Amino acid sequence: MIVVHHTAIVDPSAELGPDVVVGPFAIVGPGSVVGAGTEIAARALVDARTRVGRDCYLGVGSIVGGAPQDLKYRGEPTSVEIGDGTRIREYTTVNRGTAASGRTIVGRHCFLMSYVHVAHDCVIEDGVVLANTVQLGGHVHVAGHAAIGGSSAVHQFVRIGTHAFVGGGSRVPQDVPPYARAAGNPLRLYGTNAVGLRRAGFAPQVRLALQHAFRLLFNSDLTTTEALDHLREARDQPEEVRHLLDFVASTERGVLL
Repeated sequence: MIVVHHTAIVDPSAELGPDVVVGPFAIVGPGSVVGAGTEIAARALVDARTRVGRDCYLGVGSIVGGAPQDLKYRGEPTSVEIGDGTRIREYTTVNRGTAASGRTIVGRHCFLMSYVHVAHDCVIEDGVVLANTVQLGGHVHVAGHAAIGGSSAVHQFVRIGTHAFVGGGSRVPQDVPPYARAAGNPLRLYGTNAVGLRRAGFAPQVRLALQHAFRLLFNSDLTTTEALDHLREARDQPEEVRHLLDFVASTERGVLL
């Protein structure tokens, strides 16, 4: 059964799935789709052309699908997509995309804590955790199962690699490699995200191979190109190491050292 509080506003063109709850003074805008079992708390706004998956939670005062904060935006019909099982807490904002990509994406089973800001054209993959007041600039890409600590600011177009951990209060101006642990202002790399990798069930031999790759890439006398070539010549590298090498080789903003 759909439950819509009598003070809420749901646009006639919006689609609400079974068992959706829309709280007091919440607004669901035109062309939006809200999946089954999702709860929209009091005073939350699901703006135009926003698609929210199943079993999500949008906290009090959150704004999902607001217009991008980009001077080049001219009202193009862009969108936001929120994956199943994602929790968005109080006063978080997720802006629509611009003409550059057309949409902002938050994946499945993510946790965006209070006062997080996700700017236009960001891509947040599945299982990401953004702690309180994390601020993402436009076009940021956060890969699956990464975590960013509270009050961190990520520069536009930066990539955060899969299973990376960024400590709280960090300023992130460059790409953070997958499987890495980084923190500080200025941001520094502290090797692999050993605790996170172990908790995620990575095999010991994979963790050791990643540690070896990190030493060559970021803590040796080799240039980045030399380290990449050396690691690529090694036989039977785990898939995770190959992914790390591809990430480093493809950086446009530079990789944190």
